[in-house]
Amino acid sequence: MINSSRPDARRNASPYLYGEESSAVARVLESGQYGHTGVTEEFEHRVAEFLGVDDAVAVTSGTAALHAALLAAKVGPGDEVIVPSMTFCATVQAVLAVGATPRFIEIEPATLCVDHQLVLESVNANTAAVIPVLFGGRAVDLGPIHCELNERGIAVVEDAAHAFGSRNGTRRVGATGALTCFSFGPIKNLTCGQGGMVIPRTPEEADTIRRLRLLGVTQSQTERANTTTYQVDSFGLRYQLSGINAAIGLAQLDHFDTAETTRQHLWRTYQDALRPLDDVTLVDVGVEHTVPHLCQVRISHRDQVFAALRSRGIGVGVHYPPNHIQPAFTTWRRPLPVTEQAGQEILSLPFHQHLTEDDIDHVVSALGQAVESARASR
Repeated sequence: MINSSRPDARRNASPYLYGEESSAVARVLESGQYGHTGVTEEFEHRVAEFLGVDDAVAVTSGTAALHAALLAAKVGPGDEVIVPSMTFCATVQAVLAVGATPRFIEIEPATLCVDHQLVLESVNANTAAVIPVLFGGRAVDLGPIHCELNERGIAVVEDAAHAFGSRNGTRRVGATGALTCFSFGPIKNLTCGQGGMVIPRTPEEADTIRRLRLLGVTQSQTERANTTTYQVDSFGLRYQLSGINAAIGLAQLDHFDTAETTRQHLWRTYQDALRPLDDVTLVDVGVEHTVPHLCQVRISHRDQVFAALRSRGIGVGVHYPPNHIQPAFTTWRRPLPVTEQAGQEILSLPFHQHLTEDDIDHVVSALGQAVESARASR
């Protein structure tokens, strides 16, 4: 670790660097080639190898990954996309970006992930895609419905922004047959500083996303350097991941086994520390198969407890306010009582690799006091 000041429990989340990131970026800067280069392609190859898939396409963010994946799945105006309301707003914005309509559905209260039966019940003639969100890093087993959705021409686009490295059975998320989207933002399990990745289902989808991320241009940078023209044959955006960002990701990937074991250990430490607390329910991430991104509890009088902990310098947070009650999305609002109840109760505890067991004891002790104070004031 190269950080000179450990953020401990004062922050809800914090990037973690291993020491090689700076030198990796310096090598890219010294090369004079900062954009999409062989470093980016090496990162794509290494991620594909790590996940056990044929291909991986790097883009600028997790949101860009979702947008590109929906376009590759030919989702557009007139289509509906089934999406849980309990997710970051980026998931919904990606649906709107392709001109489709979000159809919000409920979650399982224990995991905050999608409910399989509700997915099937929500499918209609306009459904073009389903976006299961792997909340907190927990893999969602879509096996019971995946085949049925494929037969009906409905794409499964996994929002795995929280779930890089997690497993569904013996396979890593990304290797289970869905169009999968990762985020490599600053506080993710693996960071590029900023970045994302799409795991395509077919070579055709990979080609579509690669053209899309280069403004619809068909020729590579090398090919364009040796000709007086180039061809634009489709809609596109500037979604290419720079070599600078990819270099950070490569350095992080070299240490991902440490990230995996550390984050699982910290989550289990919280689990043990929280057991004695009444009126506090830990959200289950299935830690034996998960590289956790969040550690969340459900409590009554959440806002009062939140304020009490913040006043003591403890970096708690809320991930996330439900989207169907957001002003921008009220056109598609529908009653979702399970999600709304969760939105009033969830509290994210500080969770990052700088934490120590003493930090966790401090957080849980303060949480217990805040909950007791809230209970006494009822």
